[in-house]
Amino acid sequence: MDRLLPLLSFLLLALAVSHAAVPPQVYWHSVLPNTPMPSAITDLLTSRTLGHKQKVIFGASSIVEFKYNGAATETQRHEDPNVALFFLEKDLHPGAKMTLHFTKTTSSSAFIPRTAANSIPFSSAKLPQILNYFSIQPNSIEAEAIKKILLDCEEPAAKGEKKYCATSLESMVEFSTSSLGTHNVLAVSTTVGKEETPKQQYTITAGGVQRMAGDELVACHAETYAYAVFYCHLTKSTKAYKVKMVGNDGTSVEAVAVCHTDTAGWNPKHLAFQVLNVKPGTVPICHFMPQGQVVWIRSS
Repeated sequence: MDRLLPLLSFLLLALAVSHAAVPPQVYWHSVLPNTPMPSAITDLLTSRTLGHKQKVIFGASSIVEFKYNGAATETQRHEDPNVALFFLEKDLHPGAKMTLHFTKTTSSSAFIPRTAANSIPFSSAKLPQILNYFSIQPNSIEAEAIKKILLDCEEPAAKGEKKYCATSLESMVEFSTSSLGTHNVLAVSTTVGKEETPKQQYTITAGGVQRMAGDELVACHAETYAYAVFYCHLTKSTKAYKVKMVGNDGTSVEAVAVCHTDTAGWNPKHLAFQVLNVKPGTVPICHFMPQGQVVWIRSS
């Protein structure tokens, strides 16, 4: 969103991590031995030392586009690159052409161990302590960005949903598997063949639409914070697809698409309805997941 310019924040983060902490790859394979780790997660496992006054870019919350009880603004409709990611399920077939712009929404921050994450306040009620911890001025735009993420995380879940803001890899795995009721899961994310791609036309390849199992899933949306934070929510009455596409410039994409079959309870002013010119509860609404997001679904 052009009007929501990235905000710079100087952070002070001193972490005392136990030498006995289990490395994230070891933890993952111990609890999910049959589940490959998606790129959206491996990208956040790069070792980083969060030291004195490290800069982290604060941008608009990625929660906005996927809060189904939230309304859209005209700024969102005309300036948000994710607008192009919404489409109708009837258009999901080989040979279909869509003009899309795949952008990464992953934070530049890495996952930190759960013991470290649990030692840092993460609540709007403790905003002053958080700002002090990160040496952020209370009246700054950086402080407003942090407050917005915390309030979004604390909003009640929409009807029929469960939600949770995961501040560590372990907490994301635990919420997702407990919500789905099994450790037999797939964790998938959109992958793009090039680091940066323009907005362009993509064509779904022959045999490029694969329906995944189940009618409920957990979607985890990356937030920009001092460390990796994901807004995760369990949604029902959904279908998930893997979609292979090729762009006009030859870029290959394996996208994750989510279709919502029951939109009757969504806000009529939601961005998707404005973009697609349909009404709540009439037809399934679909969207591609941007890079950096994770969809969890039962493997069978």
